Amino acid sequence: MKKVLYTDFVTTETLVEELFGNNKEIKKAITRSNLYKFWSKVAGEKFAQRSKPYSMMGGGVMVIACENAIVAQELTLRKTQLLVKFEPYLKSLKMNVKDLRFDPKKWVVETV
Repeated sequence: MKKVLYTDFVTTETLVEELFGNNKEIKKAITRSNLYKFWSKVAGEKFAQRSKPYSMMGGGVMVIACENAIVAQELTLRKTQLLVKFEPYLKSLKMNVKDLRFDPKKWVVETV
């Protein structure tokens, strides 16, 4: 019986590089997706159920879809606190978000 050596593993980073090459748009989309996953930790469970990241605009502005205008207003009042809470996640992902814009018009109810 031949002995199997497990030394030729490929790292996840290398695998992603091979799959997507140097496509900057895909890398940017993956990074944004990872950032959006942290919204519930930043906003807190109460607001995470009533809002979600929608998109990124130029100049480092993140658009957050809100269930209604009341949620948008509450989050607007907490904007500075939210940006401070986002800071460690932004640094780890090497992203720059300077402002948050809350928009109830972007809210879409997901049906299962």
